[in-house]
Amino acid sequence: MSVTIRKPKSLRGEIIVPGDKSISHRAVIFNSMAKPNKVSVRNFLPGEDCYSTIKIMRQLGVDIDIENDKSNSPIIIVNSVGLHGFKEPTNILNCGNSGTTTRLISGALAGRDFISVLSGDKSLNSRPMGRIIKPLSEMGAKIFARKNNNYAPIIFSGGLLKAISYKMPVASAQIKSCIILAALRASGSTKIFQKAISRDHSERMLIAMGSIIKEDKLDIHIEPSELDSIDVDVPGDISSAAFWMIAALCHPDSEILIKKVGINKTRSGIITVLESMNAEIKIINQRDIAGEPIGDIYVKTSNLRATEISGDIIPLLIDEIPIIALAASFADGITHIKNAEELRVKESDRISTTVNFLKSCGVEIEATNDGMIITGNPDNSLRYGSFSSNMDHRITMMMAIAGVLSTEGIKIIDDETASVSYPNFWETISNLGVKIE
Repeated sequence: MSVTIRKPKSLRGEIIVPGDKSISHRAVIFNSMAKPNKVSVRNFLPGEDCYSTIKIMRQLGVDIDIENDKSNSPIIIVNSVGLHGFKEPTNILNCGNSGTTTRLISGALAGRDFISVLSGDKSLNSRPMGRIIKPLSEMGAKIFARKNNNYAPIIFSGGLLKAISYKMPVASAQIKSCIILAALRASGSTKIFQKAISRDHSERMLIAMGSIIKEDKLDIHIEPSELDSIDVDVPGDISSAAFWMIAALCHPDSEILIKKVGINKTRSGIITVLESMNAEIKIINQRDIAGEPIGDIYVKTSNLRATEISGDIIPLLIDEIPIIALAASFADGITHIKNAEELRVKESDRISTTVNFLKSCGVEIEATNDGMIITGNPDNSLRYGSFSSNMDHRITMMMAIAGVLSTEGIKIIDDETASVSYPNFWETISNLGVKIE
């Protein structure tokens, strides 16, 4: 199936984006491991990746039901089994395309007294897993994987977990969370030393659930501890909100309000960068839900200027860089994106895919080893073309927003991939008055 997106005369409306993907995964995994109880996860992201997590928790013996609220949004009912309550699965645990599922559940499976196997689709099984297998093995977990313990499928076959002191090779919430989940069941005090700040959803939620985790700037100390189950109302995903933010900023006649978005400081790098680009953004109605700050984001047409994006802010917006590159193509001046080599090992090589797409649309852009250089043009019109996202959901949505901004339109060959993280993406874009053919 394919779709063609064409630029509307104006872009106005209110949007509620799906629940945060990272928090949805964690709410189900952490509550599954909590002391036996029955809790609910509301505003759960009903995407393929998050359902992969639910399926695996069920295979591990966790009773999980799915109900619907009045607006037909899923409510996930988790019947916790305790920190040591998982059962041996009878089949391979299929993570689909979800790197978050793979890396977090690896921490939950390490050192269990049974055999389990994590695998996924072709894309997932080509992504680096040595970065989690190494610290888990140092903790005493018996793990085997393809190509010298670097790629899934990953086999877990027992082991006694002990505490370690671990220096993170990269700033990564997934690696950090994996180690923390193993450390909760290890003997002794585990210490993690980060190179830079990364998403802290795991720390926030686990502390709210009673775990013994102490933070000292970039250092994290974890003691073995049981978890209390908690109800979770998942805030809107800022990575999903980013697409509408850029659409509104770059369209010549726009005004959009995105409601109930998570604005955690370890995720809101997109706002910091866009403000540095002279974006008209306001955050209103700020409040906290279950330890996570949220707010409503108001954006409108802006005269963007170029900037440099590099260093410690990169881990805070790594998923948003492709859509930021699109915004930079409409900014006045030359934007440099550096230190983003992690994009090379996402669902696709997002540096190459983004650069090749925008170049085909007429943007002056070039790839570097760790990023890209974009020469912006405020009068950018974006040429028509027919494109594949390489089955990468964030690239698919970036291409759709390019269509919203293109005078000639953009045809997307694999539009269905948006459902991985944003199931009603096409419905939302249509409700804003965008023509889809």
